[in-house]
Amino acid sequence: MTIPSETTAEPTTAIAPAAPGGSLVGRSPGQLMWRRFRRDPTGMISAVIVLFFILVAVGAPLISLLYGKDPYTTYGQDRPGLLNDFGFPLLPNGGISSEFWFGIEPGLGRDVFMQLVYGIRTSLLIALTATIATTLIGIVVGIVAGYVGGRTDYFIGRVIDVLLSFPSTLFIIAFMPVLENLMVKPEEETPVWLRAATLIIFLTIFGWAGLARLLRGNVLSLREREFVEAAKVTGASPARIVFKELLPNLWTPILIQSTLLLPALVTSEAALSFLGVGMIEPTPDWGRMFLRGTEVYTDDITYLMFPGIALLIFVIAFNLLGDSVRDAFDPKIRR
Repeated sequence: MTIPSETTAEPTTAIAPAAPGGSLVGRSPGQLMWRRFRRDPTGMISAVIVLFFILVAVGAPLISLLYGKDPYTTYGQDRPGLLNDFGFPLLPNGGISSEFWFGIEPGLGRDVFMQLVYGIRTSLLIALTATIATTLIGIVVGIVAGYVGGRTDYFIGRVIDVLLSFPSTLFIIAFMPVLENLMVKPEEETPVWLRAATLIIFLTIFGWAGLARLLRGNVLSLREREFVEAAKVTGASPARIVFKELLPNLWTPILIQSTLLLPALVTSEAALSFLGVGMIEPTPDWGRMFLRGTEVYTDDITYLMFPGIALLIFVIAFNLLGDSVRDAFDPKIRR
């Protein structure tokens, strides 16, 4: 009894031109979406850029092996002739050369290219994990609030209102040190996994409310439709109605919101690291590269440029990809 989502502007199955043999070929909604997406050059270019970043993140160890360097070794301090007495690269443009493609870090002398590559890996891993957790919680809470209604909907609605109005960044900055003091002894260093897990938890807590509110509104509209009423008349259980009738009609907003959420979380993770409550040394991270870049930009602007350009390209490409996916699912928006 599942019907196409309201956001679908074309029939569930389209009739394609006749095949060479004279028979007609039908297209599923997924095929129609993919066909519209392929015709969008902006979406295709953005998809290639996003795929490139993902491949770089996944293949960081292989890139390090082929490149012959890692993001942790202090090349500038271990080898004379790379840094001057003030800790800045002797070669122009941040020490860019055939050996160090993006130069070396002022002070410690680490390879900037490898820091950038592994920084992509760190940011994407944290943001992707938080996006998956956020999406799952948003789906469950949104569907429960919209389908059950009543006091449950009211309570969930107030929780969503509080989370959406809460100063999440200030909360994380204030409570991250408190949480670390409770879990780590003063004489011990904070484990990297603890910082990553804490960031994922905080980003998830403050990220699911928007998606849940959106899905709640869609479910409130869908639960009054004829196909849901017909399922109830036939004796379908609530679980069957949710998974067979409601959820298939919610995949479009879920996919679109998830696509737009990932770059936002990448930016948030970098911002928290820049503010000193994100990832810590020696883990490579874009936010920490920004922080170090602002300290040395008057003498070496190159170190600040690379993470800035990389983050800008990634966020723009992912946002454009999200817009293209939305347009492919819902062509009425462009009309």
